[in-house]
Amino acid sequence: MKTLREVIHEADANHTAIGHFSFCNIETFWAIVNVARHLNLPIILGMTESERKFFGEKQAVELVRSVREEFNHPIFINADHTYSFDGVKVAVKAGFDSIIYDAAEKSLRDNIEETKQVVDFVRGANPDIMVEGELGYIGSSSTIHESFPEGVKVNPEALTTAEDAKKFVKETGVDLLAPAVGSIDGKLLHGAEELDIDRIKAIKAAVTVPLVLHGGSGIQEQSMRRSREAGISVIHITTEFRLAYRNTLRDMLIKFPDEIAPYKLMENVIFEMEKVAEIKLGIIANIKTS
Repeated sequence: MKTLREVIHEADANHTAIGHFSFCNIETFWAIVNVARHLNLPIILGMTESERKFFGEKQAVELVRSVREEFNHPIFINADHTYSFDGVKVAVKAGFDSIIYDAAEKSLRDNIEETKQVVDFVRGANPDIMVEGELGYIGSSSTIHESFPEGVKVNPEALTTAEDAKKFVKETGVDLLAPAVGSIDGKLLHGAEELDIDRIKAIKAAVTVPLVLHGGSGIQEQSMRRSREAGISVIHITTEFRLAYRNTLRDMLIKFPDEIAPYKLMENVIFEMEKVAEIKLGIIANIKTS
């Protein structure tokens, strides 16, 4: 079976992308995996530090590995938005396939310095683990926003430049780069984020590593397709997926107030999440879905 590194670089070469969905419980896990297997697509399952603590780092890794081996399907697990060196150490010890070190709120110099330390540590501990760096602050919460989150700016002056991206990749040695190109983590209640496609193209031409788009839930279909064609190789989807979970569970509890068997309530929740995942993966991978 291909490694995560091979899968991402293949997507990069073919101008397609890999879907990245967050999970923190067994229902969201199976919704993602079921659709990935149905569409015969590789998939990355992400967990933030909070989600890892809730689920259990080692347990999450073993779950992904067991399903990958049982079905012989390229399913990978990513330690998403890791903010501390201790968090990186825990993820490495647990055996994650990739780690995102997020120092995007800090200055370029501090971001480079800290991310390089992470890369050097991970390389020494397990060179098979990919390390992603972030450049340009786009938020940190997969929620519905009335307006742009505090500290997040999407004006051209605040977005990642090709020059900074080149410097960052060269000096840190990261395997993947998540630049700020117009999206935000979460989803705006009113309106949609606009991606700077020309900026993505310029950054892609300046660096030697695949690019990652965070905040995919608020991006319109055409913009997502254009971002993939411009050089994005991994696209994160979380907020819309979580909304399907929350809204369907709420409706099920209202419709069946006397039901106490969780799996009966969750069957439709998984189904609704699968519908969201199938639509998004069709766009991300540029394939037709049923």
